[in-house]
Amino acid sequence: MARNFFSSHSAAASDKASSVVVIGLGRFGGSLALELEAQGTEVLGIDANEEIVQSFNGHLTHVVRADSTKEEVLRQLSVHEFDRAVVGIGSDIEASILTTSRILKFQRPQIWAKAISEPHAEILGQLGVEHVIRPEHDMGKRVAHLVLGSILDYVEFEDDFVMIRTTPPAGVRDRPLGVLGLRDKYGITIVAVKRPGGTWGHTTAQTVLYDDDQIIVQGSKSQAEKFSTLP
Repeated sequence: MARNFFSSHSAAASDKASSVVVIGLGRFGGSLALELEAQGTEVLGIDANEEIVQSFNGHLTHVVRADSTKEEVLRQLSVHEFDRAVVGIGSDIEASILTTSRILKFQRPQIWAKAISEPHAEILGQLGVEHVIRPEHDMGKRVAHLVLGSILDYVEFEDDFVMIRTTPPAGVRDRPLGVLGLRDKYGITIVAVKRPGGTWGHTTAQTVLYDDDQIIVQGSKSQAEKFSTLP
């Protein structure tokens, strides 16, 4: 396929991706591709299954049936010119690894790759993939925290850092945050608050919390989780 089938891309112009190639249009890759398209991103969807490709016709900027394990095919599709690449292949680990290694050779797009197991994730990391995604694993951990009841939402980042949406424990209510010494006492910071019927806003040293507020807590995983369980 000719290079000019797709528009020219420049990753250096902005940190925000204007074009993304999604390889593997299963539940994860397909949902991701549709969401990116809905946000106005140029999306190239690639899958080896003709029926899947046909189901995305008219829904993505470009969608093609192709063998993504072949470097020459990826070059013909101008994959190296896209700002980001997502390898969402989950059922075929060999195809996932081969596809990822081919894209890494281009040394151009930032790569996100889906892993279906810890060994799969380790191999992708050893290849040099900086963004390894384990959707089922990560969602399971998140939902587990929600099921426990004291946490309303939970986001875990790298380096043992989390942000938690919860309600204020009794010990931090009815007094300005600036006098509580939360960082020294609990190792956490309350960065935002939402009043009933209101919207989220940043906290200040003068912010006073009440029992019907919601708050965003940030800190290490152990300290933030411990804080969220306080009565």
